[in-house]
Amino acid sequence: MTTEPIPGAPAPTFTALERRLLFLISVVQIVNIVDFMMVMPLGPEFSEELGIPSNHLGIIGGSYTLSASITGILGTTFLDRFDRRSALAVALVGLAAGTLAGGLSWDLPSLVAARVLAGAFGGPATALALSIVADAISPERRGRAMGIVMGAFSIASILGVPAGLKMAELGGWRAPFFILGLAGLAATAGAIAGMPPMRDHLSKDRVQVPLMEIAGRRTVQVSLLIAGMVTMGNFSIIPNISAYLQYNANYPRADLDVLYMAGGATSFIILRLVGGLVDRVGPVWTLSVGSAGLVAVILTGFAFGAPLMPPILLFVGFMGFQSIRQISFQTLSSLVPAPSERARYQSAHSASQHLFSAVGAMIGATILVEGPGKTLIGMGTLSVFACAMAVAIIPAVAWLYGQVKDGGS
Repeated sequence: MTTEPIPGAPAPTFTALERRLLFLISVVQIVNIVDFMMVMPLGPEFSEELGIPSNHLGIIGGSYTLSASITGILGTTFLDRFDRRSALAVALVGLAAGTLAGGLSWDLPSLVAARVLAGAFGGPATALALSIVADAISPERRGRAMGIVMGAFSIASILGVPAGLKMAELGGWRAPFFILGLAGLAATAGAIAGMPPMRDHLSKDRVQVPLMEIAGRRTVQVSLLIAGMVTMGNFSIIPNISAYLQYNANYPRADLDVLYMAGGATSFIILRLVGGLVDRVGPVWTLSVGSAGLVAVILTGFAFGAPLMPPILLFVGFMGFQSIRQISFQTLSSLVPAPSERARYQSAHSASQHLFSAVGAMIGATILVEGPGKTLIGMGTLSVFACAMAVAIIPAVAWLYGQVKDGGS
């Protein structure tokens, strides 16, 4: 149940404290997202340097997401018991440790182990960051706030991933892990110094609802299912994009940073624009448009074994329509829990996303077969699956929005 319906018009702009919090959380998210994202475009280099078959690269991404899902489930039992700032600091330190360990890997099992450690803390870090935003920003401005914070994904693509690729080119594939791990520790120090304590959810007048009562609500169950379906479809494709473009489309490895910068810039603009639009018209319409566009891009880009459009248009389209869907659903999802439930709910939300991301990655690794010249065979089948997931969530989102808007449970 929620007491925070989506109003028809946005409220005034953010206060100075709100802007500072949004900046700090955005920095935290940039580090967290780059840590997750940079591994996928580096996949071909892992394949060559560590002797990993190209069709097994999804296992590396899947290990992170599976670990994050497990700690997300555990986090539903305790995250709302602590000051948000302190809990976020612990999660960031653990994430940095896992990232540094990735740079010390020597084969597939050791790299997977490092990614498991990073995922164990990266998942809760995301849940806590989004809980802080929901705590600090009122519902009528939350779409814009989520657009700003989720812009970290775009900045990570524009700057972080290309920088990671360049560091790998100049200093070897281990360099991005070491540098990003140190950046994670710096982000931790910045968050502790610049963020006030976040304890309002611990006040005595805020009743701590039992976890099983939260989990028993139909709105919570449907929201978690949607989160899982969104990410399962996405991550059947995402871990394989870099290898697909290089080996199936003959796209130069040296130009990958151009793709990520273009895709990230597109996402950044879309997130800023669509966040306000979601506040005005609601998430169902915007998510439906994003899903329709994504289906068109997937079918023309991946269904025929080689893209029917220039790789840069494929990547920009994929990133852009994904961004529309993400901001639409994340804004809607933030309205499902009460304030004293947010971290536990967001932890469950993160767990669902990461669990189904791992499932999606494993589905991709199972379906795809390495062909001559490391080409990926089976992308057509994978595309049909991803499109089915994109379409199936639309009626569920419409139902959930109706329940949230009406104050149902």
